Amino acid sequence: MNTNDIELILINISGNDHSGVTAALTRVLADHDASILDIGQADIHHSLSLGILFKTTSAKSGIILKELLFKADELNVIIRFKPVTIEEYEKWVGRQGKNRWIITTLGRHLTARHIAMVSEEITRQGMNIDSIQRLTGRMPLNEQETPRSKACVEFSVRGNPTNYSEMQQRFMQISSEEGFDISLQEDTIYRRCRRLVCFDMDSTLIETEVIDELAERAGVGAEVRAITEKAMRGEIDFNESFKQRVALLKGLDESVMHEVAESLPITEGVGRMMEVLRRAGFKTAILSGGFTYFGNYLRDKFGFDYVYANELEIVDGKLTGRYIGEIVDGRRKAELLKLIAQVEKVNIAQTIAVGDGANDLPMIATAGLGIAFHAKPKVKATAEQSLSTIGLDGILYFIGFKDSFITPAK
Repeated sequence: MNTNDIELILINISGNDHSGVTAALTRVLADHDASILDIGQADIHHSLSLGILFKTTSAKSGIILKELLFKADELNVIIRFKPVTIEEYEKWVGRQGKNRWIITTLGRHLTARHIAMVSEEITRQGMNIDSIQRLTGRMPLNEQETPRSKACVEFSVRGNPTNYSEMQQRFMQISSEEGFDISLQEDTIYRRCRRLVCFDMDSTLIETEVIDELAERAGVGAEVRAITEKAMRGEIDFNESFKQRVALLKGLDESVMHEVAESLPITEGVGRMMEVLRRAGFKTAILSGGFTYFGNYLRDKFGFDYVYANELEIVDGKLTGRYIGEIVDGRRKAELLKLIAQVEKVNIAQTIAVGDGANDLPMIATAGLGIAFHAKPKVKATAEQSLSTIGLDGILYFIGFKDSFITPAK
């Protein structure tokens, strides 16, 4: 076909969506051997938006446009035509090598202000929005009646940010000031095929620190908290603080561990998240600086594949104040993540790590996607991704799941 004889035409169709619109309009193009170069369709509240860029010849373009107009009138939709030059098309094709990014916004509620602020930063960084989709279900009008509601909107963005670090910092600032989460991920093949998720336990899968619960029942709560505060101030390291706190539990009856396990406050969204991850074929692990007894309890309850934590020594039904084996600290968590990935034959880029404390930072940094969950400020500032406004099932949206594909929230 002579390029002088080629015509490129962009058609935009809008109106009330109903069955058969796309089929009827593309049939007109098919009957005249037109080639579709690009196509996109969206349905927002039963309102159709359909765009088709097609190639034809000068001899056929007139009759095609005429038949499309008649067909659109018959279907009761509006159709608009725009000619596209070959130079414009080739320039568009040349942009297809640019990187794509996924920006996920989520929280209890998302407002026009939130969407505007994110969109403005995308523009300021010289990037272009290709598509926007809502991942969460339809929002009720009276949001006050749904205190645990979730709202998530995902942007697919083309190009490279002018300053990636500056963009991340701006999103962190917006997130902190406006009370919603923003995730920026490069849309690589690995993002689309995550396979292993590793979780911290205390203050991540459960809304408490188990050692504090045991200490209260042993009558040494104040002493244990004092040691924890010294560790947080950097006066002693995690391993030393762990040894000192475990020693204070000496003499506690083993039955108390069962009582604590039965009353653990499970973090919002854990059940829903685990059901979806199992159904989707993910492997899951608990990597905890807490205790194996409680990790095993959660494994039995929710179906985790691996549990690595600290084993308390028990003799004659009493805690001895000692532990068995190597302490699971931050360094060990990162090692275990890599080990499990190797055993499961998973590329490290396909892994996810989720935690809240400083001792989670090594595994968060090691994983392909590291998420600081309701984390301390230092951890949140260090991790590239954070989730602070909704439950743990929020990580499903970071992966790209839509509510329409998964079970209702529990």
